[in-house]
Amino acid sequence: MKRITIYHSMLAVLMMAAGFTACSDDDDDDKKEPVVETVTPYHFDITVTVGQQGGMARKVTTIMQSVDSLNGGPQVDFLGQGGEINATYSMETILKGKYYYQVPFSADRFTKFQFVNDRVQVVQEQKFQQNTYDTRSYTHAWITDSTLVVMAANGDKNAIVWTKLNANDMRILAEGTLSLQLSEGWDVFTTSGIVAYRQSDDKLFYFYYQKKGSGRSAQNEEHFHTAVINASTMAVEQDIVCQEANETAASAYGELLQQTVFFDEQDNLYLACFNKEEAGEMGRLLRIRKGDTAFEAGYNGFPDCDGKLLTVQYLGNGKVFAYSRHDDQELGTGIDSYAHYYSVIDLNAKTRTRMAFQGADIPYSSGRFSQRSAFVPQENKVYFGVNTETAQPQVYIYDVATGQVTEGVKIAEGYYFEQIRLVEEDSYTVVR
Repeated sequence: MKRITIYHSMLAVLMMAAGFTACSDDDDDDKKEPVVETVTPYHFDITVTVGQQGGMARKVTTIMQSVDSLNGGPQVDFLGQGGEINATYSMETILKGKYYYQVPFSADRFTKFQFVNDRVQVVQEQKFQQNTYDTRSYTHAWITDSTLVVMAANGDKNAIVWTKLNANDMRILAEGTLSLQLSEGWDVFTTSGIVAYRQSDDKLFYFYYQKKGSGRSAQNEEHFHTAVINASTMAVEQDIVCQEANETAASAYGELLQQTVFFDEQDNLYLACFNKEEAGEMGRLLRIRKGDTAFEAGYNGFPDCDGKLLTVQYLGNGKVFAYSRHDDQELGTGIDSYAHYYSVIDLNAKTRTRMAFQGADIPYSSGRFSQRSAFVPQENKVYFGVNTETAQPQVYIYDVATGQVTEGVKIAEGYYFEQIRLVEEDSYTVVR
């Protein structure tokens, strides 16, 4: 795809400005040292399904398309545009910078690729060696910018295996099995779980639970576990049963579809969870303080809960962009229900504000199994997609600084939002 971004225009202006400065006759004492700045352009990859909402391994056509802007203009249509990705590759994937990483449907390798000109371009692949993984069913964390750790239950689901990869060339650096053992009376580990890396003390936090039986009839433990792991040696240092919630959000997909864990500026860890109550699955946002290994007793950063907390994105300064489900049965809670909505949590003020446009709450949206929002730090804005019953799919834009919500681009009818992803492009430098 040929892309002309605002950054190229900025570069031309800066070069012209530099030329004028060179011709000026200012005194040497007034001249300033040039400032070299690295600019990283970006675009958005939108993933939609055709005819019905996706999720939970539903077999539905999935199309991805790259767009430069979501601010407005002509609606985004997928008729004859974009690329169908679900024949070989999964929507459940890892994105960092300008590259995607995943286990494709062949389930025999790790693949690093880009999505360019409406098709997948493979950059590097690495065949499995000791440990094997299924597509869509693993969790991951970045230990460094180039070291990726992948974890999941093994084929029999009676152990947790891990693999460390060099993301630059996809070499396997190390692999093994955690020392976790199934407790008496429990048959299997959860398939993926959630793992997060805390840089301040080089620890991995692996959130998992045990089950009896299989499929939808399986019985889960009442409370999930936190395995605290030395990231260098992969030794399990602690195995703590969480008393603050029953289950983590989206543990089946290990953050391949949606973001459920984040760290704040103080390196405190936050995790989206829920409790199973009479009113439904009630969301909780739990916290492990920097230096601690157990969740803080009594803490819940998800105020005014009315249903399951699905995704969380940290915006800085104590603000969190959240997507959650309202569990009122009259609103519907099935896979295609329109009972999901966006809000901003203020961790400092302990408040939560639902997203509204022109004085009215944005209507409930369908879809609960993937990330339909992207935070752009360069703009300090969040772009989020809504699938409503009464109108075609719509992107809204939340300005973090002002709190204002504006309309962005519309999506053609017949398509359903699944993901909005922020994808970086090649960086370059400018001199000012």
